Order: sequence, then C-alpha cells, then structure tokens
Amino acid sequence: MSQIGTVTASGPRWVTVTRATRETQITVTLKLDGTGQTRIETGVGFYDHLLNSMAHHALFDLEIDASGDLVIDEHHTVEDVALVIGAALAQALGDRSGIARFGDAAVPMDESVAVAVVDVGGRPYAVIDLPFKGKRAGKLPLELIEHALDSIAAAGGITLNLKGRGRNDHHLAEAAFKALGRALCAAVTVDPRRQGPASTKGALG
Repeated sequence: MSQIGTVTASGPRWVTVTRATRETQITVTLKLDGTGQTRIETGVGFYDHLLNSMAHHALFDLEIDASGDLVIDEHHTVEDVALVIGAALAQALGDRSGIARFGDAAVPMDESVAVAVVDVGGRPYAVIDLPFKGKRAGKLPLELIEHALDSIAAAGGITLNLKGRGRNDHHLAEAAFKALGRALCAAVTVDPRRQGPASTKGALG
C-alpha cells in the first residue's frame, strides 16, 4: 500500500486512499456496500464516464478527486487513478474472508458486448481483449483502457479476464466497464454461509 498510496480514513468495507507524486495528486474514497453513488473528477471526461459506469453497476459508492500533468498527456493520470482504485479495493476487502470471491457478467450495448470474469482472491493477473478501431474516445486514448484495467487488477489483487467485440469504440468501452462493475459486485458480496476464505486450501492469494 505504501508504494501506491496512503490510507487516510477507513471503516468496515470502505476506505479513503491518497497518492501524491510530482505527476499526480489523487484521492479515492470507495465504499463496497454502497448504492452506486459517484463523484468522479479526473480531468479526462470519457474516463470519468467509464469509471462512473463501473461503480454504478458494482453498487460501489466512489469519489475520485484527481489532478495530473494533463498538459503532457493523459497517461499518468489514467494510470495512477487506476492504481489507487485497485489499492482502495484491496484495502476495503480486508482479509477477504466471507466474500463470494468470484463474479462474472456479460453486458451488451447496442452492437457491442463485453464479458468480464473476476477473482478478487488476491492473485493479480489480467487478460484483456478489447479490439478498439480508433485512437481516442473524447480525450481518452483508447490504448490506455487496457493499461487502466491491468493497473486496477494488479493493485487490487484481482484476476481479471475481460473480452468484448463491437463496431463502436464508445459502446465497447462502456460495455466493458459495466461488465466489470457487475462482476465485481458479485465477487465482493459477503456470503453469510461462508466462514473464512473461499478457498479449499484455507488461504487466499
């Protein structure tokens, strides 16, 4: 956590994480047991839109205040926001005992469809297959979407398999983040029948 950000406030299944570097200043507050309320300001409008979609369908309450060196390009801001989101997920999950651990979802958006499968058991790995046709959606370089998803998975201890197809880049990206949100919603849910970690070896990771 110290390499990514600092926990400045926390409680049961919620946390505030901050990160300050010469390139970005970021604060993320994440509540797993929310209602999908968001306030997201990264300076990259389409990125805000995607993160809002993810949180809404995950039923996470998510606040993000970010400023970065957008005068150079969007890379540092997109990457660091994703890292702090992942770190916040990991911290909010605690020891991950009692959760469902796995989740999956398929989401269509017009001609596009995306399928997300996640394991939030502490094993970071990402396989992303989103064949965009263009270079940008709004101010967001589409090549950064895979990097952002990979960063969330790496910092969050999440195995993520996410694939999609579509003719419209906006639709494909939005379907992907909605599918991720729904998959995360299922995976982080507490199962009252589950005692300890959801693992036959008795430990996660």
